[in-house]
Amino acid sequence: MDALRTALGWLSLLYALTFLLFGLLHAGIGFGSVRQPVIVPAAIVETLCAGAVAVGAYGVLARRSWAWDGLVYGHAAALAGVLLGIVALAAGAGAADALLGWYHSVMAVVLAAGLGASFYASRARA
Repeated sequence: MDALRTALGWLSLLYALTFLLFGLLHAGIGFGSVRQPVIVPAAIVETLCAGAVAVGAYGVLARRSWAWDGLVYGHAAALAGVLLGIVALAAGAGAADALLGWYHSVMAVVLAAGLGASFYASRARA
């Protein structure tokens, strides 16, 4: 069980970095040839998602008593943010491209899987 918990913590840190990267892209900061349109609400939501999963990751990796609640709530909040982005793009609120479609799809899947694994790990405390 410790291996799953550690993996969830490190994966959550990776998710936080991914959210920060896309938050910067939507704030107008490009990385080499990778650029995205400036979408301020998306940058804000992605920064909040990064914070949510980073707090959960910290709790798990530092073995805090609130770790599992933090990880579950962080994944749920970030998943809600990603789903909001999917709905916004589907409604025509931003310029959708292949990178954004891929990003939202992958993040929705990994966050849903992480949420399920977090629920499982939180109930199988040792």
